[in-house]
Amino acid sequence: MKKVLVLGGGFAGVEAAIFLRKHDLDVTLVSDRDYFYIYPTSIWIPTGDATREDVSVPLADLAFKHGFELIVDPVTAFDASAKRVTLESGRVLDEYEYIVVALGQDKIQIEGMDHTLSICGKPEEATQMYERLNALVEKGSGKIAMGFGGNPHDSSAVRGGPAFEVLFNVHNFLKKKGLRDKFELTFFAPMEKPGQKMGDKALVMMDKMFAMTDIKKKVGSKIVSFDAEGVNFEDGTKLESDLTMFISAGTGHKILRESGLPLSEAGFVVTDYYNEIEGFEGIYVIGDSVSLMGPEWRAKQGHVAEVMARNVAYNIFQKMQRIDSKQSYEHHLNILCVMDIGNGAAFVYRDNKRGLMIPMPVIGHWMKQGWGWYCKNSKLDKIPRLPGM
Repeated sequence: MKKVLVLGGGFAGVEAAIFLRKHDLDVTLVSDRDYFYIYPTSIWIPTGDATREDVSVPLADLAFKHGFELIVDPVTAFDASAKRVTLESGRVLDEYEYIVVALGQDKIQIEGMDHTLSICGKPEEATQMYERLNALVEKGSGKIAMGFGGNPHDSSAVRGGPAFEVLFNVHNFLKKKGLRDKFELTFFAPMEKPGQKMGDKALVMMDKMFAMTDIKKKVGSKIVSFDAEGVNFEDGTKLESDLTMFISAGTGHKILRESGLPLSEAGFVVTDYYNEIEGFEGIYVIGDSVSLMGPEWRAKQGHVAEVMARNVAYNIFQKMQRIDSKQSYEHHLNILCVMDIGNGAAFVYRDNKRGLMIPMPVIGHWMKQGWGWYCKNSKLDKIPRLPGM
């Protein structure tokens, strides 16, 4: 049996391992942590409505259920030409004919970012945000700033949705505490129209939501640095903040910068729509590590990463059978999410034909919670998977 190595234990890597095993292939997954973290539902950790355990699945449980080998040991080097992977322990993996790279991405660094916390960073940061927020609640007042950054070389590497979600959840959290009028909430981003990927109608609705919730905005000026007192902008202004959440835009993963693989200007691996790389037989790159092709509004989302993973599992199996059949992610590109606001949500959808943002009071929040339950239990095969999910 030919062996496949999967690098990364996030949405793309886990999905690839599961679907490669469905083809009865010998699969090994390497991860730098021992759990699969469901980032979309971690938005409730800062307000105490979820814990890290609630949004995590032990990788050992997934490995046992699906029958893949698990190695918890960070990758320190990858030589793509030699198909050789070096791990932090010193162990070398070089006996795999097929390698699926799903290492994710690094974050663009801005001076003073250690003064911020991110909902899309290390999982422990969400818990730290919960602790910091509760300290401000104990104090009885404060200034909170939440925002995201951009990558001038790759518009797909921006994650704005989670910033909006945490911001509105914090608004409702403070409202329930009877303290909303004691806190100043501000959203910030360097672009003129943050959230434009969702479409013009969505932008209008977002502005209405900001006005209704008395959330201030600081947009259109480059972020220069962060410090203990807040955010500094290129126009000379400063946004004062006692708690700053910042989701930095993505850039290429440091391991892949030294791998020998072809990279885009932003540092992501250049592949075709089948996630193959010219000149590197048997190596596939999926998820956030990829230089995502497609329209200007394209975005790196978990469901697109999982489409890539399922496609690659199919493509590898077909190749092993010497069958000329491949699946592409090209026609699966869209923006799709339920953007939670704590007491409801908005259904967001964007493709080449339209952009929608539909308010879903109350039931939208339940839908997002239901998706989190579905994600955990379907991956563990405790419930059937829905077609295409």
